[in-house]
Amino acid sequence: MDLRKLKTLIDLVSESGISELEVNEGEDRVRIVNAGSPAPAGQVVYANPAPVQAMQAAPAASAPAPAAAVEAPAAETGFVAKSPMVGTFYRAPNPESPNFVNIGDTVKVGQTLCIIEAMKLLNEIESEHAGVVKEILCENGQGVEFDQPLFIIA
Repeated sequence: MDLRKLKTLIDLVSESGISELEVNEGEDRVRIVNAGSPAPAGQVVYANPAPVQAMQAAPAASAPAPAAAVEAPAAETGFVAKSPMVGTFYRAPNPESPNFVNIGDTVKVGQTLCIIEAMKLLNEIESEHAGVVKEILCENGQGVEFDQPLFIIA
């Protein structure tokens, strides 16, 4: 591989924001890593699209999923308290304190259910409905996403 191609590839990596590029050309192999990449961590960029056959096989592989969905109604029903933000879920104000709520506890409207830490701020999540906590859907210290179910209250 000549130097002009290498220079072009290096410019491509730095301008596109991808963090890594690997090129195989015959016996030549080049891997360019952009350490100062502005691309967010976890972003994957594929140079070759997936073959059409593989994409068509994927729906066939997911066919058993509806059978599992039939069993879903057996789960608890009621109001689902969802996360209003992205952050870290905590069941208690600190490790030594008791949990805000446990399964089977009766909650009132406005009662604190948990804390979600986002950007070093502790946000108390309050119950929007009165009822009994039927299920807690997150583990203490787990990362949660926006609109992710946290509790089921019936």
